[in-house]
Amino acid sequence: MFDAFGHYAPFIQDYIYEHGWQKLRAIQLAGADVIFNTDNNLLLSAATASGKTEAAFFPILTELAQDPPDSVGCLYIAPLKALINDQYLRLSDLCAGGDIPVWRYHGDVSQSQKRKLFKHPSGVLQITPESLESLMINKHADIPRLFGDLRYIVIDELHSFLRSDRGGQTFCLIERLGRLAACDPRRVGLSATIGDPRAAGRFLAAGSRRKTSIPKIKDDHQVWRLSMEHFYKTDPQAGAGSAAGQPPLAKASDQAPEMADPSMAYIFDHTRGKKCLVFTNSREECEAVCQVLRQYCEAKHEPDRFMIHHGNLSAAFRQSAEEAMKDDNVKLTTCATATLELGIDIGQLERAFQIDAPFTVSGFLQRMGRTGRRGNPPEMWFVMREDHPESRAMLPVLFPWPLLQGIALVQLYLEERWVEPPRENRLPYSLLYHQTMSTLASMGEMTPAELASRVLSLSYFHRVSQADYKVLLRHLLKTDQIQWTENKGLIVGLSGERVTNNFKFYAVFQENEEYSVHSASEELGTIVKPPPIGDKVAIAGHVWVVEEIDRQRHQVYVHRVKGRIPAYFGDVPGDIHPRILERMRQILSEDRNYPYLMANAVARLNETRSMASMAGMPAKQLVNLGGKTWCLFPWTGTYAFLALERLLKLKCAKRLGLKNFDSVRPYYMQFSMDVSPEDFFAIVKEEASKDFDPLDLVYPKEVPVFDKYDEYLPDELVRKEFAESVLDLAEMRRCVEKMR
Repeated sequence: MFDAFGHYAPFIQDYIYEHGWQKLRAIQLAGADVIFNTDNNLLLSAATASGKTEAAFFPILTELAQDPPDSVGCLYIAPLKALINDQYLRLSDLCAGGDIPVWRYHGDVSQSQKRKLFKHPSGVLQITPESLESLMINKHADIPRLFGDLRYIVIDELHSFLRSDRGGQTFCLIERLGRLAACDPRRVGLSATIGDPRAAGRFLAAGSRRKTSIPKIKDDHQVWRLSMEHFYKTDPQAGAGSAAGQPPLAKASDQAPEMADPSMAYIFDHTRGKKCLVFTNSREECEAVCQVLRQYCEAKHEPDRFMIHHGNLSAAFRQSAEEAMKDDNVKLTTCATATLELGIDIGQLERAFQIDAPFTVSGFLQRMGRTGRRGNPPEMWFVMREDHPESRAMLPVLFPWPLLQGIALVQLYLEERWVEPPRENRLPYSLLYHQTMSTLASMGEMTPAELASRVLSLSYFHRVSQADYKVLLRHLLKTDQIQWTENKGLIVGLSGERVTNNFKFYAVFQENEEYSVHSASEELGTIVKPPPIGDKVAIAGHVWVVEEIDRQRHQVYVHRVKGRIPAYFGDVPGDIHPRILERMRQILSEDRNYPYLMANAVARLNETRSMASMAGMPAKQLVNLGGKTWCLFPWTGTYAFLALERLLKLKCAKRLGLKNFDSVRPYYMQFSMDVSPEDFFAIVKEEASKDFDPLDLVYPKEVPVFDKYDEYLPDELVRKEFAESVLDLAEMRRCVEKMR
């Protein structure tokens, strides 16, 4: 067997001894073998707290110590500043013995620290994709000196880059940096939630001319503490009067505030005396939940033990929550969104709650992985909530969709170890605009041919044709995003400068127009669409009255009051994969309970299966709701569902006599029609099987702006990207073909 420990530098060996490690873990042996004995890229996929960081950095730092580079030797890219700050302390401790400097480069790092890096580029540099973009644009001439001897690029939380333009941006920047600095670094990807390692390995290696080694680490049998309970927001509950032998019913807290529902009482009671996280799927819900839980504290005359953490809060608020969580003696609970989903070390968390189902298996695993460190099993309590349906509600409204979705997420991983794969082969025109403008902003004047060769050769744009790029450049010239020079070269135009000279240009993820909220000298965070003066706003888990709005500076001034109101931070769409909907369908037909379901959830699931069975579901996908009104359950993912909606409206409507169309994506569509179920399926299958242009599913005159920079694209490219990259026609056709 390969002697990894013997190959490590002496300071790494000392570090291992000092920390009392008895032996190296399998992932550390595998990582050392690949790095020391091959020239390949490396993908390390293993559970949270399995030692992935050490598996990568022990051998990397050994090589940097034995053969010091003439520039930054290792670039560490992470999706969050908080993760970088957390890993900075860990890496600094590890590197101290080898006299290897560790640098940070992001918006919260002082200019003096950045100047020191430029004077002595060396060691390990930690950076976010956005700060790397800024570096490429603003310090273009320094890139060869900073990275000329770059040996490794470590991408942490790789899964978070696999299904978005932010991942595309990251890998475009990696390729551009390699060309500019004339270096050929090896890539190392780290993740706890990779479902298709081969696809992730292809994504990691794209444009690198190296193979990716993916060690198979023995999957140790891991115990989970998992429960899933269901609540109506008012009594009675589904499990009221459950038979003996069922799991115990969840009890509402005594003397609860009248406005609070039993699910909040359940969370309040089961977080007392423990350090917990409560995950929500939106910032609005996060604020609402925190407000209610704080009202419980007030009603029960208990100290406030709830904190809040989401992307619209100020850095000070987020950092105070992170610091409090790292203190194992402080038993606080933090209400959070995906901002605490990734690998920040937040101490010995005892329990995670998830309100309703997340959108992805990956999200579920990451959130549960926040707990269970230092020898304890991961522990997650799902809390599924719904209102009692109205007495005349139709069938699809009676289904507990979050409960079915939550069970599907858990079962897909337990049964198949399935996690969402990368989104490959897209037409990323929004990112194409961004990287075109970034390249011109950093490199200055270029001929169209030079620009095309720089941008279109980036592997992420392999599906973009020369013809489409000409269409883009002509449009950018017409709109003054770029302009000609006297030498027939291209530079950034006046309109383009207004875009590229803004710090928000470094990010490719969608942002809302935000206002910062201030109470006296304290910044609370940001909101979208501030209410009128005198109205209330919810942020940082409290309610505030608006005193003044400075629209020029985008600032809102407030003072705090008691009460509870909804918050609004902008829409958060969910991309749900077809496999999840397929597994939800299977749940309805199974005659089994799942060991993690509590009494209310068991009762609600049994009730739902009984309703479905009486309607002939799930075998029957088209259910009559009375007269000519029907409901279609496609059981497919968000983007295939969207394509099917448009097929029905644009290709089938006349033949079906379709009227009163409504849908709840991606669960069901409701409409009236003039044909029989047999004719419906025949017509839909016939239309779906035709060889039509995907653009046929875009409405006339529709320009479906979907990504951040779509507004700067010509309409024809926006329509084409939506038709070929957002609408999932292939999956929609498979879905229709299986319908009966």
